[in-house]
Amino acid sequence: MSKGTDLGLLALRLGFGAAAAAHGAQKLFGWFGGHGLEGTGGFFESVGFTPGKRNATLAGLAEGAGGAAVALGLATGPAGAALTGNMVVASSLHGFEKFFASDGGPEVPLMYAVVGSALTLAGGGRYSLDHVTAHVLDKPWMRLVAYAGAASAATAIIVARRQELANRPEPQPVTVDEDPEA
Repeated sequence: MSKGTDLGLLALRLGFGAAAAAHGAQKLFGWFGGHGLEGTGGFFESVGFTPGKRNATLAGLAEGAGGAAVALGLATGPAGAALTGNMVVASSLHGFEKFFASDGGPEVPLMYAVVGSALTLAGGGRYSLDHVTAHVLDKPWMRLVAYAGAASAATAIIVARRQELANRPEPQPVTVDEDPEA
């Protein structure tokens, strides 16, 4: 790899990893304007990721630990795969009728998934802890196993959410006679 490519990977890792880690800290600790495990778990529960707190913890760990690992360039491939799987699940909250985030589409989580995938495939580059440690935590087979695990987990979570939502009773419309404030 060229020096420019390695510097580009460093910049990508630092920016993406820091942003992902901050999202994880929002979920886990309520930092940076987040809602912590209770608030995030309640939201997750409301949109069908049950149990909400467990799913919030797993998403927060994938983002927090995965983001920190990517920023450091440590286990870059497996960490990128974990972030990719997490973002695929996040994108399932959005309809695909529209793409852009400003229209409620999955643009942002899909772009995070693309960046996670690119880093999984490319690795951390020369300016990474993976390079310093002779890639002990970022072997090609580890990337493959991590991708398979992330894809399996994302699929299972999305399927479980769809089943949860399908089993929920339909909300009943409120009529004037039933409205307690009328």
